[in-house]
Amino acid sequence: MSTPSFRRALVIRGGALGDFLLTLPVLSALRQAQPEAQLELLAYPGIAALAGTAGLADDVRSIEYGPLAGFFTRGATLDPALRGYFASFDLVLSYLYDPDGFFAENLRAAGVRRLLEGPSRLTGPGHAIEQLASPLAALDIPIADRAVRLPHGKSAREKKEVFLHPGSGSAAKNWPAANWRRMAGQWLAEDEGLRLAIIGGEADATPLAELRDLAADPRVRLLENLPLPEPTREFGTARFYLGHDTGISHLAALCGTPSLLLFGPTDPAIWAPPHSHVRVLRAPDGDLGALGVDTVLRAARRGHELASGLHRAD
Repeated sequence: MSTPSFRRALVIRGGALGDFLLTLPVLSALRQAQPEAQLELLAYPGIAALAGTAGLADDVRSIEYGPLAGFFTRGATLDPALRGYFASFDLVLSYLYDPDGFFAENLRAAGVRRLLEGPSRLTGPGHAIEQLASPLAALDIPIADRAVRLPHGKSAREKKEVFLHPGSGSAAKNWPAANWRRMAGQWLAEDEGLRLAIIGGEADATPLAELRDLAADPRVRLLENLPLPEPTREFGTARFYLGHDTGISHLAALCGTPSLLLFGPTDPAIWAPPHSHVRVLRAPDGDLGALGVDTVLRAARRGHELASGLHRAD
């Protein structure tokens, strides 16, 4: 039997929700390669907790720990507790932005025996998951499952709502808010049995304001600023999801929700979730303003009908 390549591994991952979720297949590959190894995360705890619920991490530490800043300075006095923490791992995989190499230099000075550095910025070619998984080649570990799933604790028989996420972290990736309002209003008017849940966070204030009055209809729920992992539980009741190129869309995909994603300037070949239940509607010339309301509504209705058929089969 070959000697395990690691017994204690640490993955260091900053970034927003979508960046982290795209890294889950890497964690899954490490877990499958060494099921008995201790696998830990240095990340934002609220986001990283999702990996814990999926059984992909044994422990999480906060990347916002103040003394960590010293590791990004050459010649700094390194926090003794962090030195001991890093030295306790025989494998560290870091995705942190480290243009001068100071962080890597200090990790090695702290006693890290094997350090792999993943890309902090993804530019292609190749899907984001493939780019993030590139350091695993040094360990001869393949990506066994690109379409990781997250548990949500809900029965398929409870799925009933269509979830709409009309925002994102970038205005360029958003279908116009007025179009969302027209599409949702028209769908509600034409389908008495339709139930909508409109979800968004702080970055989505403008499009949410456009749709807020729809919540006067008892068939519509407005879900704002839900802390993680609450959206995961909510997606357990989702029959269908419509959104953009966002972390929330990746979360819906990871929960197994049939989805239609509207892509504009970003490339779905790099950024779209790899799950078979996700479909993409690409805007002409990358301009989401060129996607008509009727076009999106037809595609959404078709996706919802397919999802409803699967639901009835359950």
